[in-house]
Amino acid sequence: MDYYEILGVDRNADQATIKKAYRKLALKYHPDKTKGDKESEEKFKQVSEAYAVLSDEQKRKQYDTYGSEGFQQRYSQEDIFRDFDLGDIFKEFGINFGGGGGRTTFRSTGGGGGFESFFKHGGGGGFDRQGPTMPRPKGEDFLLELSITLNEVLNGAQKTISLRRTGKPEKVSIKIPAGIDSGKKLRIAGKGSPSPAGGQSGDLYLQIKVLPHPTFIRDGDDLIVDRQIKISTAILGSEIEVPTLDGPSLKVKVPAGSQPNARLRLKGKGLPAGPKGPRGDLYVRINVEIPKSLNNAQLQMVKDLRESGI
Repeated sequence: MDYYEILGVDRNADQATIKKAYRKLALKYHPDKTKGDKESEEKFKQVSEAYAVLSDEQKRKQYDTYGSEGFQQRYSQEDIFRDFDLGDIFKEFGINFGGGGGRTTFRSTGGGGGFESFFKHGGGGGFDRQGPTMPRPKGEDFLLELSITLNEVLNGAQKTISLRRTGKPEKVSIKIPAGIDSGKKLRIAGKGSPSPAGGQSGDLYLQIKVLPHPTFIRDGDDLIVDRQIKISTAILGSEIEVPTLDGPSLKVKVPAGSQPNARLRLKGKGLPAGPKGPRGDLYVRINVEIPKSLNNAQLQMVKDLRESGI
């Protein structure tokens, strides 16, 4: 679901533009005007969801970083509408739901069952005003650890995991978005424990663990690789070969006079900042090798250097 396309705004649109677009569409598809039109009800649901995300700075940042699919794995409907008061928004737009108390629900009769909005005022038209109801308890959530490699962080991956639910084995396919970090959780709706009272099943959460790499160290979206050079190389400069995570080794120039722990930067050879984000950098960390033993000729050359003031 492309929230920008739903609201008809550019991806760089400011909040004023987003709010104006939502107001126009909300008035157009409002159930009090469309009187039971199922297609309009579904449109109203979609534009409200799009505005709930794009009007929130943090949610919009997550949506822009991970894309629609990655965002939906991280945010449930409840998460999207949390701390978002549509009633106040509509009051600001001059939409009156009418009098009366109780809880207001908006049921979309399109595919996918009912949609509970977060309206707080009584309503009419396409809304049912009803007293509080007791929801059936949701099943328990599952939490599993999922180990992935650094290459899978770079490219993303499709994995299949095996579960045992209600005593039966079940295979679940999960898409790993590129750029994900250890500790992040991916949500698979409805793959937790079934509800004991016939309610909604719980969800499955996969907590990501990125395995150590034998060559590269991760630092956010950047990678670090250590390379040892001789003292003569550090003094005079030279070229060295540096491995990359996703391709052949590259030749990198070590400047003359390089100091221990100096870093050489290879732009764009790190990890992506999310599925659509730019890649970080690869840093070559220089370690100067100090020889433990010298032959007589080498020892004399070092003494000569010392005598010369080097």
